[in-house]
Amino acid sequence: MHLFEPKQPDLNWRNPQVRAAIYDAMRFWLKRGVDGFRVDVIWMLIKHPDFPDNPPNPNYRVGQPDQWKLQRIYDQNQPEVHDVIREMRQVIEEFPARLLIGEIYMEPEGLATYYGPQLDELHLPFNFNLVTLEEWHSHSVGEMITRYEAALPPGGWPNWVLGNHDQPRIASRVGAAQARLAHLLLLTLRGTPTMYYGDEIGMSDVPIPQAQVVDPQGLRTPGFSRDPERTPMQWDNAPNAGFSSTRPWLPVGADLSEHTVAAQRQDPHSLLNLVKQLLKLRRKHPALAVGEYAPVVVSDPHALAYLRRHADEQLLAALNFGSDPITIELHTAATTGEILVATHPNRSGTVELAQLTLQPAEGLLMKVGD
Repeated sequence: MHLFEPKQPDLNWRNPQVRAAIYDAMRFWLKRGVDGFRVDVIWMLIKHPDFPDNPPNPNYRVGQPDQWKLQRIYDQNQPEVHDVIREMRQVIEEFPARLLIGEIYMEPEGLATYYGPQLDELHLPFNFNLVTLEEWHSHSVGEMITRYEAALPPGGWPNWVLGNHDQPRIASRVGAAQARLAHLLLLTLRGTPTMYYGDEIGMSDVPIPQAQVVDPQGLRTPGFSRDPERTPMQWDNAPNAGFSSTRPWLPVGADLSEHTVAAQRQDPHSLLNLVKQLLKLRRKHPALAVGEYAPVVVSDPHALAYLRRHADEQLLAALNFGSDPITIELHTAATTGEILVATHPNRSGTVELAQLTLQPAEGLLMKVGD
């Protein structure tokens, strides 16, 4: 559920009456059993008390969205926003086992501050750093994981997001093959994973003619619409992809022969069934659910590897971000690994970790040790 962001100065979040009304609305839903709240643009709730103009952005270029014209200094990430979030958390804590998530676009070091000094703010400040990563390769991904893990406060529970309604879909960003690899990455990293609807069947961005654009941002700035990643869920190849019996607000994709739930349920090697396999493994193996993360040194620059460990259980993930086959040496105490799941079909059995071959965009999750 989203909380609205008041715009008028007399209805701002600095007003205690406004906050009290919002908290009462939260309690209304919490009493009815909702599991929690995902709060939109939570780092923008508080503006500078004097409402000064933001300074011009010297890097703005004509044709970019209007909000890029300014440096967002006074309308986001104000110090007092943390007080508001702590109040929200107190409301959440009135009810058992509820969750507070906040939408925040920020690098790891700033994002980590939204857990609160006593872990008394957001349970999960949304970590969009895999979504906004400029380059999709082993070095940039591995560096981001290390940086994020280092920034987390003691006791802060991590989370990873692969896609959302504001950014191009993962299949459009990195391609279909790498999208399979990305899902293995997401579902084997430490923390809570979040997937955007349709990514689990490989939906890609749908070209939307300007005359059919409904996104306000796209209407204001042609070429910057978010509609391509917001098209209806593709359930089957019926009219409107089985999403609706009448014309939906946006056209459906043209890839209904392969990228539908109905088609992928029948294909044991589909992305959907890969995701289901990974989810089952997360439920089965404590090392994936709650285990620690430890990077593993690999011998090829296109590879990324890491261990997930809990008690006596060790699972090893090895991923090839490159477009060519590679043979790598994994520097671990174990010498062999038993494949639990692979992004490529018909890969199973026991493999030698000193000479492990990975096909292009292939990822493996293996059980290692005793």
